[in-house]
This record gives sequence, structure tokens and C-alpha cells, in this order.
Amino acid sequence: MISRRDYLKLALAAGTTLALKPGLLWAEDKQLDLITRAIPSSGQRLPVVGLGSSATFASVSRSEDRDALRDVLKTLVEQGGKVFDTAPSYSASEAVAGQIARELNITDDLFWATKVNVAGWGDGKADPDTAREQIETSFKRIGKPVIDLIQVHNLGDVPTQLGILKEMREEQRVRYIGVTTTFPRQYDDLERIMAREPLDFIGIDYAIDNLTMEQRILPLAREKGMGVLVYAPFGRTRLWDKVKGKDVPTWAAEFDAYSWGQFFLKFVVAHPAVTAATPATSKPRHMADNMGAAMGVLPDEEMRQRMIHHIAGL
Repeated sequence: MISRRDYLKLALAAGTTLALKPGLLWAEDKQLDLITRAIPSSGQRLPVVGLGSSATFASVSRSEDRDALRDVLKTLVEQGGKVFDTAPSYSASEAVAGQIARELNITDDLFWATKVNVAGWGDGKADPDTAREQIETSFKRIGKPVIDLIQVHNLGDVPTQLGILKEMREEQRVRYIGVTTTFPRQYDDLERIMAREPLDFIGIDYAIDNLTMEQRILPLAREKGMGVLVYAPFGRTRLWDKVKGKDVPTWAAEFDAYSWGQFFLKFVVAHPAVTAATPATSKPRHMADNMGAAMGVLPDEEMRQRMIHHIAGL
């Protein structure tokens, strides 16, 4: 449990520039619990906000970039976060994050979620030996004998690559397996795979202005007992463009949201099927602010509808 006062100290230490509105100040002594959600297939609990890396750890060309990423991972762990989502296809992400985690001695503190896909895009076929080689490279980069989660990236040749992951889960080299997609043209395929495969997780796109997953995919995940990682909870930059220059509504304080980032994240993780959201950032102050969405209370369904209508009306 953390108080709003302590959260503000942590956030300010990370350089977070929060708008100190009256609603935030009066709540500074309010006790805030870290919000966690259980992985359906095991019961293991994870904080509902983590860190993605597709757009931020993908290339590190300057030492100051690397220092910022180091501080982001450090902030994630210091504020109770665990889930770090990466992929071999995210350029230097996996290797750089693995090295930084070793330097910070936090490798075992993180829940590592990575991916496999050597099939390319579309209907390409995966060479099993090449797929295994890619996975072994991920083990070396991450530096753990057991990887927490590996998913087939963008449904690339699922029969071949998921088959390999099933074997590795059976061998206890991988704790959880799954599939991912953020492409609408693959949603029907995702639904069919979920219906027939024993997945621990899926990874999808979902945001307050992108509710397609609420129709069939999220209910099916609950029915099948699958965890859900949410990518692009800010609609990449779409939602930020929508709220630029606008204040967070004062009633958001009712569910402990004091910034737009917390507003958007709390909407996403309030859905009962969602295990965690993994927004990407390269700024420690944004990481600290995002972790604020994993504290306190979540909006109920009535409030979520109010949130949807508010954003739609901007």
C-alpha cells in the first residue's frame, strides 16, 4: 500500500511533471493499493500496468538514450511494476533491455514477455529450426533459464511456432504461451485460434476509442481462461492528439486518475478480462505517471461508459 504523498515523491523523483490540481492535492494522504490481476491459468498475480518497448527500446544510438531507458526500467520496478513486453523484431529492444536489467540487478524482478515469428507477415511459413534459434537467442538476451511468456507474434504460422512453444512449456522452459495481433484483418483468425488452442495469453490492441475487442475477443478470453496483454492503450498517438490542451475531468479523481495517461490506462485495465496494459515510453516521468494507473481504485462499468462518452464528445 502506498500513500498519495509517497506516490508524488516517487513521481517527482522520476521527473514527472504532474498538473497539481486541487483534486490531487487533497488526496495526497489517501492510501492507494497496487492493483493486480491474476493470470487465469495459474493464479499468479501481476500489476495491471507494465512497460512496452516496440517504439522506444527499438533503437539506441546515443548514450543519453540508453540512460533514459535505464531509468525507465528502474522506475517501473521501483513503483511496483513487473511486466516488460518486447520482441526480437523490435530491433535492439530485447538485447538492450536484457543488458540494462542485468546492470540494475532486476532481471528476476521482471515478468518477461517476448515473442517469436520467423514466418514474416501474411501467410508465410516458419522454418522450425530458425524459430527455435530465434527463441534461444531471446533466452541469451534476457538471461533467465525460464522465460515467463513467449507469444507467436502477429499470428505468424501459428501451427508451427505455437507447436514449438507448447513443447517448451511442457519442458518448463517457458511458463506461459500465447499469440498476438494488432491487425483488424487477423481478428477472425485470432478468435478461431483462441477457440481451439490451449493458450495462456493473448496480446491485442484495445483503447477507450478502440472497442472492437469488447465484442467477441475479450469475452472469449474470459470464457477460455486466457490472460490478456493490451498494447497501444493510448491508440499510439491518437488519443494524445484528441486531448491536447484539454484538462482531465475533475470527476476522474473518483477513481484515482489525475492525468490523461492514468485516465486512459484505468479505462483499459478496468475491463475484467484484461491482465495488464503495456504502454511504451522512453521517459521515466511518463513511466511513473503510468504506474499511477495501477494504484487506488478502478472505474466501474457505469463510470467506464461515462469515460467513453466524454472522450467521444471532445
